[in-house]
Amino acid sequence: MENGLPDYPLKQLYFYLTEGCNLKCRHCWIAPKYQAPDKPAQGLDVGLFRSIIAQAKPLGLKGVKLTGGEPLMHPAIFELLEVIRTEQIHLSVETNGVLCTPQLAVALKGAGKNTFVSVSLDGADADTHEWVRGVKGSFDAVLEGIRNLVKAGFRPQVIMTIMQRNRHQIEQVVRLAEQLGAGSVKFNLVQPLERGVAMHAAMETLSIEELVELGRWVETTLSFSTKLRIFYSNPMAFRPLGAMFGDKGNGCGLCGITSILGVLADGSYALCGIGESVPELVFGHAAKDRLEDVWQQTPLLDELRGGFASKLEGICADCLLKNICLGSCVAQNYYRSMSLWAPHWYCEEARKAGIFPEERLKPQSVTSSSKQIDGMLGW
Repeated sequence: MENGLPDYPLKQLYFYLTEGCNLKCRHCWIAPKYQAPDKPAQGLDVGLFRSIIAQAKPLGLKGVKLTGGEPLMHPAIFELLEVIRTEQIHLSVETNGVLCTPQLAVALKGAGKNTFVSVSLDGADADTHEWVRGVKGSFDAVLEGIRNLVKAGFRPQVIMTIMQRNRHQIEQVVRLAEQLGAGSVKFNLVQPLERGVAMHAAMETLSIEELVELGRWVETTLSFSTKLRIFYSNPMAFRPLGAMFGDKGNGCGLCGITSILGVLADGSYALCGIGESVPELVFGHAAKDRLEDVWQQTPLLDELRGGFASKLEGICADCLLKNICLGSCVAQNYYRSMSLWAPHWYCEEARKAGIFPEERLKPQSVTSSSKQIDGMLGW
């Protein structure tokens, strides 16, 4: 303990507020049930939400993320935002934007310290976006939602998930984001989880060679053609240092797994939203378990603390950036292999294809220069 906080503070809670979603996204890694507009949404109990935040603050809580399903579907979303405002913590929101009315945009703006909102937009036209999102009318609705956020004082982030169907609209989406008044654009990759598994099998995703080449173009060319900040979600080993730390850098983009806990819509504590699909990554329930006990006494969480990088396997074991990257996403890696220490699929595929950057690999025979590198990276 230091300054009354645990050795590993709980800095952020990810609230997966709703079990359902108003869209039918073909790539979703959580795969919530479709919730028709005329049916009442089910979501996390407001009393539990308030109690969890109160218990988390002594553990070091700085902020919360509201996601889903679709968080703006929660029947008491305005009340939840008021709780966050009262607690004076940071807020980030991930939404498909369809339900973001002017009133809700204003409420989001007033809810948290430096509130950050990201909105999914998967194409520059209705045909493309709605092929991905599965609901007619969602393209015009998300554009209106983004405009409402901008009018409320946000510069929201636009998130585009890249696949074969929309890959040729990447630059068009950036230009559309500029016109709408967004502040940044993030390009996500279709993960081989839940619905994404079928997309990979159907070859609706990009090959590893295409992903690597596209990432190089985004980070060395496209990002310098706009004033918006551009993020491309490939693992750190594939990013030029300037893409992380230079003038156009976007940081390391880590999920901070040792300082985050997920809360599912039914009140369960989990590693993250992957707990919806992997029961062993659920650690208790807010209605019966003290958050402090869950955070400090769950064996799996203890395994992730201290020496995590030294336990990584496969290509991650040999990567010079493993102490920073930490396998990119533990939840994804576990879903595919049932091992906490499994390597990330992207890096493994790149190694098989012979395109993993050799300069990011630990030399097999350690020289004096590599010892110096190891020391800098905490080996």
